[in-house]
Amino acid sequence: MIQIFVTGGTFDKEYNMITGELFFKDTHLSSMFERGRCTLDIDLKTLMMVDSLEMTDDDRSIILHNCRRSKSKNILLTHGTDKMVATATYLAEQGVADKTIVLTGAMIPYAFGTSSDGFFNLGSALAFAQMLQPGVYVVMNGRYFDWDKVRKNRKTGFFEEIE
Repeated sequence: MIQIFVTGGTFDKEYNMITGELFFKDTHLSSMFERGRCTLDIDLKTLMMVDSLEMTDDDRSIILHNCRRSKSKNILLTHGTDKMVATATYLAEQGVADKTIVLTGAMIPYAFGTSSDGFFNLGSALAFAQMLQPGVYVVMNGRYFDWDKVRKNRKTGFFEEIE
């Protein structure tokens, strides 16, 4: 079984056509799994709906607690891209033994349809969560990165490996 924890981020944002603002309503994950014809054994739980720029260490401790408590050895977190590496670092430094934890997100909300990278990132993250060794990883743009060897390039909008 793959444990999936929703934490928010652009992935799950909606667009208010009147105000032009992005906001949270509900996660899109269930409909994404249906649309993708996912047959994996998953357990989906929403922990919070937070923009990662507003995420605190208290929020991260909730994520850590749930990762430790999960019976699953394979965990996927949907997360905002701005602070995804900070959360990956927090989880790795706090230690979650014998579990594979993959963080993924989207640069464009899933609600924006075919222009969103969310669907692709979710599929990639599910695959990597099943095959990677225990540890903490960031999965974006079809690639996986070790938690301590990745950064978001704010000029290109892509995640990249660092040495």
